[in-house]
Amino acid sequence: MNKTTKPVLVVGGGISGITITTELADVGKKVILIEKLPYLGGNVIKMNNYFPKLCPPICGLELYFRRIKQNPGINIISSSRVLEISGEKGNFTVLVESDPEYVNSNCTACGECEKVCPVFRPNDFNNYFDETKCIFLPHQMAYPYKYCLDDMYCEKDECSLCQSVCKYDAIDLSAQKKRKSIDVSAIVFATGWMPYDMLSIENLNGGRYENIINNIDMERLLAPNGPGKGKVYRPSDGAEPKNIIFVQCAGSRDENNLPYCSAVCCSASLKQAISFREKYPAGTVRIFYIDLRVSGRNEDFLVKAQSDEGIEFIKGKVGRIEEKSDTKDLIVEAEDVMSGKKNKFIADLVVLATGIYPNFLDNLGLKQKASGFYSEYQQEGVFVSSCARKPMDVASSIKDATATALKALIASK
Repeated sequence: MNKTTKPVLVVGGGISGITITTELADVGKKVILIEKLPYLGGNVIKMNNYFPKLCPPICGLELYFRRIKQNPGINIISSSRVLEISGEKGNFTVLVESDPEYVNSNCTACGECEKVCPVFRPNDFNNYFDETKCIFLPHQMAYPYKYCLDDMYCEKDECSLCQSVCKYDAIDLSAQKKRKSIDVSAIVFATGWMPYDMLSIENLNGGRYENIINNIDMERLLAPNGPGKGKVYRPSDGAEPKNIIFVQCAGSRDENNLPYCSAVCCSASLKQAISFREKYPAGTVRIFYIDLRVSGRNEDFLVKAQSDEGIEFIKGKVGRIEEKSDTKDLIVEAEDVMSGKKNKFIADLVVLATGIYPNFLDNLGLKQKASGFYSEYQQEGVFVSSCARKPMDVASSIKDATATALKALIASK
């Protein structure tokens, strides 16, 4: 293959990776898209909605999935990861490892396998709030639209009920990991982000007390396809929370954790506070903040939230969160900068805005900044896009991904 006919490799199947893939393919470039999960969509697919229009994920992603289906120049390799990269601009060789394909493309998602499966596993799509069967459809918008099997919990040959009821020869419990080398002309890493680990913020006790969650957890609780089908509830007892506290900059702008501002946390919490109040008009919200940082059209959220009598803004840093052992209610100790006092507040549920941290890209020789994010420019022909290089919201990520697609196209010529 000469340089111009070799495909571009895109690593990461979130909104940015999908954007890069479709933009390149639409101008006639062959693209290989690698995703570590069994489905595309990244963090966006798990959202209740995203700003500024408050669209549900289906609005944008359904159009992308249609473009992918219609373009034969796109090859998706899911449940896979990059192990090694060698070569140079225009002539890279990439070693890819794929998890066993226990359920192949013959699957029609009929669900007969799920009905007979006797084993349950924690549901990572719902941030472990609930469980699914061991063989499962990740979610209603899953692309590729087929069932998956979790081999950490599956009893395989000791059970094999799923395989015995499948009419389409779609299940192979003996499948093994595979490795293969692919030749590409350019590489783009759009590997996205994860929420900062709550356990690392010792004074806030996130991850230790059940009723302290993060923004992504709250998004799943608000989502109509979430663990409560849109019902917000306390993990400890399933009860509807009457009052919620949002803690901004949880571990962010902190030399002991994340020294930077993640740019999107204030907008996310405002959006979630408004959504909670719309669902539960009798509920109340307090938002503790250092500075409220919103920009552009996201300022509309701030204006709307500030005009809501059920949402109280308190300028001050939360120092500690403890739990009442009998009720599992939370005691939030915080300063109020305006009054100069330190107070204690009781909450049914606390939501930590834990900030954005890049997904790890181990042993691939990429340049990492002090913040943990990756430099945009690697060696010639290797690029890093969107939230892999700095915190961004969805709209900014798509813009950055489009620009990166053009850079990759030029590099592959």
